[in-house]
Amino acid sequence: MKIGDYNLIPIQTGLLKLDGGAMFGVVPKMLWDKTNPADDKNRIEMCSRSLLLDNGKERILIDTGVGQKLSSKLKDIYAIDNNEFTLEKSLANAGYSTDDITTVILTHLHFDHAGGSTFYNEEKKPEITFKNAEYIVQSKHFEWANNPTDRDRASFFPENYMPLLEQGRLKQIDGDFKFNDVISLHPVNGHTRNMSVVKISDGDETLLYLADLIAMSSQLHLPFIMGYDLFPLVTLEEKRKYLSDAVEGSWSLFFEHDPYTECVKPGFYKDKYFIKEKFTL
Repeated sequence: MKIGDYNLIPIQTGLLKLDGGAMFGVVPKMLWDKTNPADDKNRIEMCSRSLLLDNGKERILIDTGVGQKLSSKLKDIYAIDNNEFTLEKSLANAGYSTDDITTVILTHLHFDHAGGSTFYNEEKKPEITFKNAEYIVQSKHFEWANNPTDRDRASFFPENYMPLLEQGRLKQIDGDFKFNDVISLHPVNGHTRNMSVVKISDGDETLLYLADLIAMSSQLHLPFIMGYDLFPLVTLEEKRKYLSDAVEGSWSLFFEHDPYTECVKPGFYKDKYFIKEKFTL
């Protein structure tokens, strides 16, 4: 897909599994297990899919996946699988290196979205992965990540983002932010405080990078909200707003965590949102 002068390239960074109950909140297992069958530990298959935007001058990467810094214990808990996909391998397969990236947009700083922003060197000290890039994040979300609640503390690992601040590579924005005429960032507050969704639009074609507002296509139905969300009723209204806009404007939706579905065009019928069209970029 091309929007404006940007080619849109999906970058698969790896596979993982998370608890199905946590991913669907109060929705009974007998409903979500039909679309996302659980393993013997009640975990469902997921992925971490980033998006690269290239116009020949700028190469903008949205989110960086889990990365390679997790302990063996956490890799086992989340069933991290990089046998086929890594951030670096997928970039290389698309014809890029980490040095080619000029901007990294971090929708939020949970470990599965920001982990690939840094890597451990031989001395096990974090170094910046994208050495020529400026990193962008919402300032109020950065404050939240550094002062999380007991409920979400386990989602934030400072080694993923503090080196960016310390080395002057982190640009903090406040609220709706127009990167340029095609790319804009918009804060949402249900999943975590001030996570960004990224809108890519040239007036004719629009794609919305949803991050964790709607992590998978099976969560299009409004009540299907993650147990991880700090403010689920806020998520409900944010989903309603953006899905309504997407249907009205015939937008495409890009899923970061759905291992089977990359993009959809949503529809609306009898008070429910549904997948009208499924496609890949």
